[in-house]
Amino acid sequence: MAEIGFYHLTRSSLEQALPRLLGRVLALPARALVLCASEERLRALDDALWTCPEPDWLPHGTRDAECQPIFLTLEDAPPANGAQHLFLTEGVESAHLDLYARVFDLFDGGDAAQVEAARRRWAAAKAAGHGLTYWRQTARGWERG
Repeated sequence: MAEIGFYHLTRSSLEQALPRLLGRVLALPARALVLCASEERLRALDDALWTCPEPDWLPHGTRDAECQPIFLTLEDAPPANGAQHLFLTEGVESAHLDLYARVFDLFDGGDAAQVEAARRRWAAAKAAGHGLTYWRQTARGWERG
């Protein structure tokens, strides 16, 4: 079973929060797969990872998955880049949660529909026997709830 962390974005956008979380994964060292809901979001995250100030280098790509420490994709498939960490954005779901050691489910706290959908995903993950944690943004950073 995967350890699934629900990350409630209240102080920053996905494009601002994701780079630091990915930086921590690369520091382990480990690989990550970012599952995006749309081509538009994939492009926005790709740009954000190239231009983020911290960390200043996040090697990633959207093609040639096996070469990418961080792979951004629209396709829910087993991790072709050998990722141990899965990042779910904008409510996307994966049928492959058990292939990852850790899953990050990031959702926008300012969007009532995303919050409600995250609650449903939490209940389903709990029923499936996954380990769950809840993280919220505060002025000091991420705090476990």
